[in-house]
Amino acid sequence: MVGAGAISGAYLDTLERLENVTLTAVTDLDTGRAEAVAARVPGVAVAGSVAALVDRPDVDAVLNLTIPAVHAEVARTALAGGKHVYGEKPLATTRQEANGLLDAAAGLRIGCAPDTVLGTGLQTARKAVDDGLIGVPIAATAFMTTPGHERWHPGPEFYYRPGGGPLLDMGPYYLSALVHLLGPVVQVTGAASRPRGIREIGSGPRAGERFAVEVDTHVTGVLRHAGGALTTLVMSFDIHAARLPRIEVHGTAGSLSVPDPNGFDGPVELHRAGGEWEPLTVSAGYAGAGRGTGLADLAEALATGRPHRASAELARHVLDIMLTLLDSAREGVGLTVESSCGRPELVPREDLGTGVRDR
Repeated sequence: MVGAGAISGAYLDTLERLENVTLTAVTDLDTGRAEAVAARVPGVAVAGSVAALVDRPDVDAVLNLTIPAVHAEVARTALAGGKHVYGEKPLATTRQEANGLLDAAAGLRIGCAPDTVLGTGLQTARKAVDDGLIGVPIAATAFMTTPGHERWHPGPEFYYRPGGGPLLDMGPYYLSALVHLLGPVVQVTGAASRPRGIREIGSGPRAGERFAVEVDTHVTGVLRHAGGALTTLVMSFDIHAARLPRIEVHGTAGSLSVPDPNGFDGPVELHRAGGEWEPLTVSAGYAGAGRGTGLADLAEALATGRPHRASAELARHVLDIMLTLLDSAREGVGLTVESSCGRPELVPREDLGTGVRDR
């Protein structure tokens, strides 16, 4: 594990329950944080650097939990050392970096969050679409609205620097879900704004400190999927309150309400044409999943020879969608998304081979 910051606790909760992944070493720029992980997990060694961790013979894969600005750098180091990589989103902050990682893989596996899409919520919705319960998909909506992460995060500056913003921070959850549901995106039209140039930290020891905003904090757009469906997207750090749904998918025979893609489960509801909203029984996905399920899925994929679902190809396409949307907003024209990817395989309800068990 490289990086023992705030998100590492959620990963540790899952890693402790996995049968096919064992944490062996951890490193962090803050040695105290790495030592805290080692104290929590028996047998875990503290490595003095990323290079030292990669050189260890008991490391097969590197879990990259660093800040977005160094995701690609840490991944390159791991790949150069012959290790598989699974990292937090985004895969990288530029297309060039993302393409370089895939080129450098040379038979190694690269996985990337979010793996929330592998839980029972999104996968049950995905199966409903695949089974034709809403007919032919024609449209979707996706909304993520919040006043901003500085309210609760004690060191929020990176959310407002290149590689951050509502789109690159939260967009991967929504766009990964939309690709699972509707397939890759071929064209986007976007608009964006930055209403506030200065933000103030709202919690922790630095509460009251102000910092500059370097990225757009309200992004909206229309996405055209390869199958013809159109998605309306809003990602914002500038909305104080809203009653908007997270994701809805509409088809020729009905509509589907999809739970928050930043979670692993949640209710899925179907509205058939002429009927009423009705809950769907869980029919697919890893039960009891948590952050790190994607790494477990990658480990099982290595053992069985199948593609892993939280793949670098999907993460690169999601990054390309986001960057193209921002390019479109700056240029004021619709743009083609140059990359593509396949829809990852559905997670069958009975597919619990990762060792992630029902809670």
